[in-house]
Amino acid sequence: MFKKTLAVLLVLAMAVGTLFAFTSCSSQEKFKIGVICLHDRQSTYDNNFITAVENVKAALKLDDDQVIVKTGIPESNECAVAAEELIKEGCDIVFADSFGHEEFLIDVAKKYPDVDFCHATGTRAHTEGLANFHNAFAAIYEGRYLAGIAAGMKLKEMIDAGTITEDKAVIGYIGAFTYAEVVSGYTSFFLGARSVVPSATMKVQFTGSWYDEIAEKSSANALMDAGCVLISQHADSMGAPTACESRGVPNVSYNGSTVDSCPNTFIVASRINWEPYFKYIIEQKQAGKAIDTDWTGTIATGSVVLTDINDKAAAAGTKEAIEKATADLKAGTLHVFATNTFKVKGAELSEYLADVDTDANYTPDTNVISDGYFHESEKRSAPYFDLRIDGIELLNEKY
Repeated sequence: MFKKTLAVLLVLAMAVGTLFAFTSCSSQEKFKIGVICLHDRQSTYDNNFITAVENVKAALKLDDDQVIVKTGIPESNECAVAAEELIKEGCDIVFADSFGHEEFLIDVAKKYPDVDFCHATGTRAHTEGLANFHNAFAAIYEGRYLAGIAAGMKLKEMIDAGTITEDKAVIGYIGAFTYAEVVSGYTSFFLGARSVVPSATMKVQFTGSWYDEIAEKSSANALMDAGCVLISQHADSMGAPTACESRGVPNVSYNGSTVDSCPNTFIVASRINWEPYFKYIIEQKQAGKAIDTDWTGTIATGSVVLTDINDKAAAAGTKEAIEKATADLKAGTLHVFATNTFKVKGAELSEYLADVDTDANYTPDTNVISDGYFHESEKRSAPYFDLRIDGIELLNEKY
């Protein structure tokens, strides 16, 4: 009797194992991820996401119908509509790439607890209490700092050649909005440049849009007219780079190389490489494991990268200077926002309350300065550095 019972149990176990294997295989085959983009490939920002998810699709051998990309989705209820459409198409993960998508994605996440919703640049995942809503970003301020070193090397080259004097080392910067993400970006870029040329200053012009080629081009021209001898940006079109190329002014881009269109002026660009994150969330979901509520990519994870340096426009020694700073960042001996490298209204800061746990009034709530530096993207993934430091002139703050 015992042997007979054991045999039956073994048969049942084998049947369950076969069913489990079939279910897992079937689940893997049916797995889908939907990606919501603010613009399309014409935007360097959105193109960066689209390229990343397509590369991961190829690496993980996903079928064409397992990755669905929706482009041109504004920061409005259209995001919620797009998310619902992706769920109806069977998506297990819905990802959105723009800051203003967040509130709409959260509303949909509350309705579909079995679907994971991942959002780039958002701030609310760690306080919403939703197991299926996640934020992600990267320590791009480190990449911006390294790109700033390349800018500083170019300024130094111009000073050494007598093209400009030290007091004329003025950088122009086009920013989309006055969000902390943009402030963190232009400040880290500026500090990188100042680590090479301490006399450098910066003028920032905001456009009020992530992608407006006309506004970005006119802002770049206005900054050059105002005496800026090098231009960088946190905006997503080719407006500024092409303006620089037409006037022969050095340019440090963002989100990808512009060397094909701007071979004489493009120096380098920093960008977030989203491939590690897409690979991570897909593999976690397929394995039935939880996705981190707040995920921050780093240089070490391959999430912060620079394009190839354009030797035609870059100063001699740029590659070596960037390599040294990169090694120091990885070793933890260099901190981008070290408080002894900048001042606010003439004073060095020893503490600062930042808005980390975002509420409707953006109330400062967390001290983010300790051990001699501002701890950016450590309390949450999205940037919260919003200090207006000395040496940077904001030409308009209405956005």
